[in-house]
Amino acid sequence: MNGVGGDSGSGEHHADAATAPLGKLKTERLVPVDSFVCKLVHRLRFFRSFDPLPFDGRLLARPRHKQTLVKQLRSYLPDVVAAVGIRTRIVPHQLRHTYASKMVRAGVGLPALMKLLGHVNPEMTMRYVDVAGADLQREFHMARSQPRHLAPQPKTPTFSPRSGLDGVVDSLLFAQHTIEMFRRSLPDGTPKHRLDQLAN
Repeated sequence: MNGVGGDSGSGEHHADAATAPLGKLKTERLVPVDSFVCKLVHRLRFFRSFDPLPFDGRLLARPRHKQTLVKQLRSYLPDVVAAVGIRTRIVPHQLRHTYASKMVRAGVGLPALMKLLGHVNPEMTMRYVDVAGADLQREFHMARSQPRHLAPQPKTPTFSPRSGLDGVVDSLLFAQHTIEMFRRSLPDGTPKHRLDQLAN
């Protein structure tokens, strides 16, 4: 992580971005972060200013080279895992898998997830996603209760009524759009069916 911007003074979650440097896939990218991560980065910068090693633009000082730092950080992980009560063995790369699965459950689509992870093909991304039984149940019930949620949402028309008959047509199109958006928010039943007939 080379840089994070934005205001981190409040407790609200504001979207910002951090630069993920070149890794083994040779893909540098911007990764969205919230105010919590911004605060963490600013805290690391503060403590980095007290480090005796010369500042090199990185958040963590490297005693000799990158692998030395990675080895040092890995040695801290078992203590952190034990402190939060996790009994299974955790390796750093598992956090990447967890991140991918959490993003999918939060509604992030596959193309966006590929960008976040720096992948070039969907097959690689799917290796990182853990689809549990609860995920299948949720998606199944959503499809049953709201089958139209998979259809693309209609775009809001630009409403600037013209004069004469053209203005009447513009108004009708805008009304049709409003009815459709309201109909989609209703549960199945007579009102929803009647609005469907009216829209058609």
